[in-house]
Amino acid sequence: MQSVKHIKEQLNHIRQEVEISAKNASRDPKDITLVAVSKTFPNEYIEIAYNDNQRVFGENKTQELSIKVPNLPNDIEWHMIGHLQSNKVKQAVELASYIHSVDSLKLLRRIDRIAGELNKKPKIFIEVNISGETSKFGTTKDEVTEMVKEAIHCENLELIGYMTMAPFGVDEEELRFVFSSLRKLRDEINNQLSIELKELSMGMSNDFKIAIEEGATFVRVGSSIFGKRSYQV
Repeated sequence: MQSVKHIKEQLNHIRQEVEISAKNASRDPKDITLVAVSKTFPNEYIEIAYNDNQRVFGENKTQELSIKVPNLPNDIEWHMIGHLQSNKVKQAVELASYIHSVDSLKLLRRIDRIAGELNKKPKIFIEVNISGETSKFGTTKDEVTEMVKEAIHCENLELIGYMTMAPFGVDEEELRFVFSSLRKLRDEINNQLSIELKELSMGMSNDFKIAIEEGATFVRVGSSIFGKRSYQV
């Protein structure tokens, strides 16, 4: 178990790194949201971060959300950041304010329908597989525009931007290429459709500083705050 002191120290270190990276890129740190990824970590860890004024947490699985949400403070903003199966949409919409992993028209339509039934309006990101890795989820660059066209007319969800995951273990040049490609894709679609989507969810513990320099507005950091994952829900 990590100590209270260690988690607080790590959380504040990450906050400082976010601020430094933003300033290095001539950006306002207030434009960047730190999502503390609490997947597989116990409620006690989340409470430590919460007591240090962290309010935004991310989970990969709806079954973990269903365990944690009822047992933690109700002003936590929950983000569903993992791959979302169609049969888990109802849970995700009920429990999470944000869904980062919308990767198909079928999933988009299902979220919109179920959100309407539940009188909810989640904020969503379209997940794009920029790197083209077969092991990663996400729509292709060629399919994104059609998803955006439909999403902006959905009544029961709010499209706010895009998400991607960079390959693990690649060099800085490749990371910058992936992150900058998503930023450029956002700008191209904004111009093409005359819209103003702003948000980019990209960057994790090992690469969030580079992601911020390339335009990330949401970074998803877990192990660098909470430590090595060994706890299973």
